Amino acid sequence: MKASQFFISTLKEAPADAEIVSHKLMMRAGLIKRLGAGIYSYMPMGLRSIRKVEAIIREEMNRSGAIELLMPVVQPAELWQETGRWDQMGPELLRVKDRHERDFVIQPTSEEVITDIARQELRSYRQLPKNFYHIQTKFRDERRPRFGIMRGREFTMKDAYSFDRDLESARRSYQQMYDAYVRIFERLGLKFRAVAADTGAIGGDASHEFQVIADTGEDAIVYCPQSDYAANIELAEAVALIAQRAAPTQALAKTPTPGKSTCAQVAEFLGLELSRTVKSLVLATDEKNEAGEVVRTQVWLLLVRGDHDLNEVKAGKIEGLKAGFRFATPAEIEAHFGCQPGYLGPIGVKRPVKVVADRTVANMSDFVCGANDVGYHYTGVNWGRDLPEPDVVADIRNVVEGDPSPDGKGRLAIQRGIEVGHVFLLGTKYSAAMNATYLDENGKPQLMVMGCYGIGVTRILGAAIEQNHDERGIIWPDAMAPFTVVLCPIGYERSAEVKAAADRLHDELAALGVDVMLDDRGERPGAMFADWELIGVPHRVVLSDRGLKEGKLEYQGRRDPQATPVAATELLAFLRQRLGV
Repeated sequence: MKASQFFISTLKEAPADAEIVSHKLMMRAGLIKRLGAGIYSYMPMGLRSIRKVEAIIREEMNRSGAIELLMPVVQPAELWQETGRWDQMGPELLRVKDRHERDFVIQPTSEEVITDIARQELRSYRQLPKNFYHIQTKFRDERRPRFGIMRGREFTMKDAYSFDRDLESARRSYQQMYDAYVRIFERLGLKFRAVAADTGAIGGDASHEFQVIADTGEDAIVYCPQSDYAANIELAEAVALIAQRAAPTQALAKTPTPGKSTCAQVAEFLGLELSRTVKSLVLATDEKNEAGEVVRTQVWLLLVRGDHDLNEVKAGKIEGLKAGFRFATPAEIEAHFGCQPGYLGPIGVKRPVKVVADRTVANMSDFVCGANDVGYHYTGVNWGRDLPEPDVVADIRNVVEGDPSPDGKGRLAIQRGIEVGHVFLLGTKYSAAMNATYLDENGKPQLMVMGCYGIGVTRILGAAIEQNHDERGIIWPDAMAPFTVVLCPIGYERSAEVKAAADRLHDELAALGVDVMLDDRGERPGAMFADWELIGVPHRVVLSDRGLKEGKLEYQGRRDPQATPVAATELLAFLRQRLGV
């Protein structure tokens, strides 16, 4: 490919609305062009990278035994109403009507459509297992689209769906997809971690996220350097930091803490470690009648150590909170505690509340908590003596760096990541809702057990750039680069020798199947080099009259601090070795 035949459109400065590195560099390198909020055109340079990502995904999906199909972007509402997601999903689900006033959705995912296909086509146990996948445009009407393609409204995803006879078979399908994802991200040349994750709104029995490691990532990944344990912050298990509750050594005292409404302020005022304090958080659950009217409200008091934070996902797994909860209103807090937040605690509540203590809090003694009286806290608080044992003891906090690993093999570390893939073992959530059954060996109908597996194709580009860049621009892994090698001839139009050598090397590399770009635009060397460093092509060869007279060309890898002279007669072999072709 010659640059004069391609479309190259680089910018010296990023648009003012570009917020993060990947957004800025993709705009500057001419990979994307903004059309509207969260909606981008993928320009020729960016599309080449997308197609390379898709090719690797297809190869590994096919290798795993998955079968490609293509489901529509526009889907009838009836299917979404069958599963209840028509009502459950919020404004992120874009709903539209056709000319006949029939309801449709612009799909954010395809569980309903694939389940409808399966219940019509997979009728016998002999047809199972099956795994269907497609690579398709998705749309989620984000409230505030930002960060370019990282949190856009329109994007491309690969999603796959497996159908099995039973849970045992479904777990094998899940593992096949997990293994395929590992191969995909390894081939893409990305540093990543597969972490245990919460199943979230999609539901299911097991889940792993594939996170690209990047300091700018939105997600916190918890892992143990001494073992294979890894999970996202929502799911990472927090073990009790106190093995056994000690006997009381202090008397209970209502202690003045004027104007000190946070645990940190109270600890400093009393001259104590923050870990001696207990934080109170108040939730509420509403019981409704068939008309949707609230008939009963239960207030819950959740207790975590003062230096810890509540994990709402974990809290949502507690019996009684699983159906959904909210934070209590000021009026509800006042009615139950006689006090506003800042001085709340489990002693002397005015109305009954359910008390949930984190594992560590349940083993604390002589601790400090709010006295339900403005300007006061209790010190020397002990379970059993000063207040009843908690109603529930559970893991309800976020882990922190240095916590013991749940597998007992070391201490936990935390790093940032960008989610680019997710695998779920769904079970029968959708097959039960849509009556997707097959006939077993005895001719009896059985629900199919499902899994679903997604990869954010376009998001991978942003994640790769967040992980691989410097002050000059993008640094693509070879497998994802729009072009693998760029030839930069100096004086291409002025020197017959340079032109002949550049054309010959271009043709030799192309014959080997290398994705090579020859920059024949006649740009000055500085501008030419700057363009390709910004775009991020991994390998650059510079040809010049002076070098050719000396029998040498210059090679520089995108991460190399300086160029390496290579004999012209040896350059092709040198490149073949570097590229593995």
